[in-house]
Amino acid sequence: MHIVDRYLLRQYVKTFLICWCSLTGLYVVVDAFSNLDEFLRYAEESKRKLLPLLGEFYLFRSISFFDRVSAVLAMVSAMFTITWIQRHNELTALMAAGVSRIRTATPVMAAAVVVTFIAVACRELLIPTFRDQMTRDPRDLLQDSVYEMSTFVDNETDVMIQGQTYHPKEQRIHRPKFVLPPGLDAFGIHLSARDAVYLPKTETHPAGYLLKEITSSPQLLKSESLKQAEREIILTPVDHGDFLGADECFFVCNVDFDQLTAGKKLRQFMSTGELIDGLRNPSLDYGADVRVSIHSRIVQPLLDITLLFLGLPLVLRRETKNIYGAIGICVALTAAFMLVVVASQHLGSILYIRPSLAAWLPLLIFVPAAVNLYDRIDR
Repeated sequence: MHIVDRYLLRQYVKTFLICWCSLTGLYVVVDAFSNLDEFLRYAEESKRKLLPLLGEFYLFRSISFFDRVSAVLAMVSAMFTITWIQRHNELTALMAAGVSRIRTATPVMAAAVVVTFIAVACRELLIPTFRDQMTRDPRDLLQDSVYEMSTFVDNETDVMIQGQTYHPKEQRIHRPKFVLPPGLDAFGIHLSARDAVYLPKTETHPAGYLLKEITSSPQLLKSESLKQAEREIILTPVDHGDFLGADECFFVCNVDFDQLTAGKKLRQFMSTGELIDGLRNPSLDYGADVRVSIHSRIVQPLLDITLLFLGLPLVLRRETKNIYGAIGICVALTAAFMLVVVASQHLGSILYIRPSLAAWLPLLIFVPAAVNLYDRIDR
């Protein structure tokens, strides 16, 4: 690696860190002040200091924030680095020494590509690992929050799951009411209880929801388990008294508590593999929007690199020495690029176009322009 390459890499890393810290700091300040009452309440009740509490909470949030802004930061840092050496006539000196514009920008482009793949690793490895911390709102810090329950339909069994409220900490639904489809309604279409608690799969029982203190269909507790296509769906104490009490029954379900209650909020923190598994889960109703998300995850590194190769040639060919001019180019280019990406993904989500085409369409539009601009840098 030449001295010039190391110099440009230092400039790029410095610019990237400044931009990243500035944006993250702005995000933390705005969000923290918006939820300051919740943080103060939690700090008082847990007897913790406020600053370490904020640091721990926003450490995980900053990982998710990096995923959202990494592509823009990579391009902005690259454009600022090139603009900086043009401003001080260093690019002119390099060109006079026989170094082409493309050769000069090579270490900057390589560093931006590395940032792109760091974002991929963050998206697929870090975010799914810490999604429990990332999905928590400031009001959830005490983990005693209660939320209104939305209706959910298990597509595999056609059972409609309702309830008054749910408690994330205990993974419990208060006053659940399961609306049973034909074939499971021998003792009425409603199955109600005081509480329903999610239990993962073990050696003694499958995954599902334990209904405690049944308040409807008392005859169900004295009957055999209800089956659907020869598969037990509602387990009763008659057949499974080893883990069920006299007033309990068990609903077999392949939807865990987070999928049942968080829904779309959880999907953005799932890895691509988990999204694909969700598509294969017959109990979940993952539609075209999830298919678009899966294709977009695959295409995202190419989109980030395309955005870089759209913006960098504009600065190199214009020989821009004005920092504010570079900012203007970044903002205009990013806005146009994101508008096309969001519009195409929306069209795919509503099935106006195929989900695969919705993800790849921005590449079909912008890659020819990026290649043309890159080829003409040294002309």
